[in-house]
Amino acid sequence: MAQAAIELIGINKSFGAVRANRDINLEIARGTIHGIVGENGAGKSTLMSILYGFYQADSGEIRVGGKPASIKTPNDAIALGIGMVHQHFMLVDNFSVLENVILGAESDALLKKSIAKARSELERLEREYGLEVDPDAIIEELPVGLQQRVEILKALYRGAEILILDEPTGVLTPAEADHLFRILKQLKEQGKTIVLITHKLREIMAITDTVSVMRQGTMVATRETRKTTVEELAELMVGRRVLLRVEKGEAEAGGVKLAVKNLTVKDQRGVTMVDDISFDLRAGEIVGIAGVAGNGQSELLEAISGIRHAVSGSVMLEGKPIDLTGAADPGELRDRGLAHVPEDRHHVGLVLAFEENENSILGYHDDERYLKGPFLDIDAIRNDARDKITKYDIRPADCRLKTANFSGGNQQKIVLAREMEQHPGVLIVGQPTRGVDVGAIEFIHKRLIAMRDQGKAVLVVSVELDEIRSLSDRILVMFAGRIVGERGPEASEGELGLLMAGVEQREAAE
Repeated sequence: MAQAAIELIGINKSFGAVRANRDINLEIARGTIHGIVGENGAGKSTLMSILYGFYQADSGEIRVGGKPASIKTPNDAIALGIGMVHQHFMLVDNFSVLENVILGAESDALLKKSIAKARSELERLEREYGLEVDPDAIIEELPVGLQQRVEILKALYRGAEILILDEPTGVLTPAEADHLFRILKQLKEQGKTIVLITHKLREIMAITDTVSVMRQGTMVATRETRKTTVEELAELMVGRRVLLRVEKGEAEAGGVKLAVKNLTVKDQRGVTMVDDISFDLRAGEIVGIAGVAGNGQSELLEAISGIRHAVSGSVMLEGKPIDLTGAADPGELRDRGLAHVPEDRHHVGLVLAFEENENSILGYHDDERYLKGPFLDIDAIRNDARDKITKYDIRPADCRLKTANFSGGNQQKIVLAREMEQHPGVLIVGQPTRGVDVGAIEFIHKRLIAMRDQGKAVLVVSVELDEIRSLSDRILVMFAGRIVGERGPEASEGELGLLMAGVEQREAAE
């Protein structure tokens, strides 16, 4: 057995009445990749935040390299060789890669020596770990996968021997995730210890040596990865058997609910992101849009939902046109029966400083159900929120809690409950299960299938090919702003992957 890099002994942490961690014991062997899985809100991120010094445990002990450690701040963790790559990157968008790497680790006031040292050290780290990135590139101009490399470089530059990654593939394409795994294996070969927090069990099986399972704040099991299965881990996480594939009958498609014709959309830079796209969405079907992130899917959803104006083309909702000039009010589209679950729940779907009950009516706050004369009916709003919490198993079950204090998966359920419970005729969903655990994924998929079976039209955009294949009745593949192919759900991952890479439809079929 390898020497322990980290030992957590009897860790407890509460936030008011919520016990996030209960008597946690965990040992992580040096030079291994150790996975931690659990449902959203199981306490995984809290535990790692204690290890990194963001929180302090109410009780318990931390040992690093066999020695007791006092970790009261991230600087204490960094001094002990612990680095962390957060789910939401901690980078300054308008700084260069070099400037982000040295930020907080400067060695001289004028930065000349710091920058020279960092440039030399980055070159070494890039060679050693395959972390190539232009040191002079501006962060906001880099794709997400490269931004993540910068976060890893930051930690290595500060001397990290233990690297914690929190949901590292939540915003990555399959190709970017594969490259990340190659990097992690190289880090392991160099003697680094990796702690991987993820909800994606197939990734756990592919990359880790050991996996620990948390449920409702407790550590329920630790397994050697080669001696367990996806099914066992899912059951340990949720406390019951979980369906890992969507069960659904044949679609009974009806009339056209949404018709997109020759739609062209440009981004704020004037670059064409949606290029002359046409498709129909019918009642009683789920149409999935597959594609590598950044190929126009986001702009397509924004144009349909009235957030972004289009250059040309038309969109018809229930046979009537949507104003694509930028004058369209998303509220008007909601009134016409179109609901939108945005890809970015933090910046578009929620106001994190609001209470859960306030977010549960956001955009629908002028509905007569929530009004008492000219004023909001607070009791009605909170009762409605409690009903949604019960129906969608949102945890913790507290409609007065600030939305920022819910886990990512439960924040996603808040948005889904708000939009689905309006019973729209057309539902468009961006990344329905991003950052969501296996139990919640099963729940969300069942809800989407139920909407389809009620005769609703559902449009889903996801970078998860498994999700697209299991949910969709028809799959459209986008590349460089165009639809390059249509397939059925029986299409193989390889066939869809070729289309996503820009291989022509005829070539992919051969």
